[in-house]
Amino acid sequence: MAAEIIDGKLIASEIREELAKEVETLKAKGITPGLGVILVGLDPASMSYVTAKERACDALGLYSENIKLPAETTEEELLALVKEMNNNPKIDGILVQLPLPKHIDTDKVIMAIHPSKDVDGFHPESIGKMLMGKDTFLPCTPHGIIKLLLHSNVKVEGANVVVVGRSNIVGKPVANLLLNKSEGGNATVTVCHSRTRNMAEITKRADILIAAIGKAEFITSDMIKDGAVVIDVGVNRVEDSTKKRGYRLVGDVEFKTAVEKASKITPVPGGVGPMTITMLMYNTVQSAKNRK
Repeated sequence: MAAEIIDGKLIASEIREELAKEVETLKAKGITPGLGVILVGLDPASMSYVTAKERACDALGLYSENIKLPAETTEEELLALVKEMNNNPKIDGILVQLPLPKHIDTDKVIMAIHPSKDVDGFHPESIGKMLMGKDTFLPCTPHGIIKLLLHSNVKVEGANVVVVGRSNIVGKPVANLLLNKSEGGNATVTVCHSRTRNMAEITKRADILIAAIGKAEFITSDMIKDGAVVIDVGVNRVEDSTKKRGYRLVGDVEFKTAVEKASKITPVPGGVGPMTITMLMYNTVQSAKNRK
């Protein structure tokens, strides 16, 4: 029997409906949540993400400043702009789109964002609070994954969860959120990565399998336990001459076979992706509440 499809678009739209009501309430009190987005260079994927964020802000009625800078922008110029947004009372959240050009120190830029406006959840203060289970801005994609599981009535507490991938953006933070003593947590978590031996033996024990390794269709059906819940974080371009644009998007999971083995699964696109931007909007609204 084919798996139930976890519809990220639908769940994201439900969360945005609630956010829109909160924005209306804040505006009635004279507060308009504001997001500042900085894009350096012309990376196509980054440009697409920034455009999607602009649309999300417009749809929810958020104030937004979107600054696009040339790739040759210096580190000093970027840091000065971040400082300017830190001091701008109309901006509740700052997002510097990654990746940055190689001549700019990404860590230095992340550190420059004031923790009170760190709506990406990447600042060391935010990460430290997350690890301690304290109230803070949570990284958007990991937080979105937790929301997907909760909205899909997946029992996380006590579940055996395997995360494939250990990036600072997804793998590590989602593993820690799943461990935390909070809603969507209390799981038993194993993290696999490029140096893991006999990975299939580990992934086949997972009640919930989260693939975030960045390799097209890396997780095959023989690596999945019957009835497991599969969350596919990957977005990979694969050449496809039958498509007008010359490629198609696939995840880190071989969907066509995994869908026959899992009990629930996220598609690519339309699964985790819509949740990432939604949780960015969520964090921005929360920041505006903090300002109030």
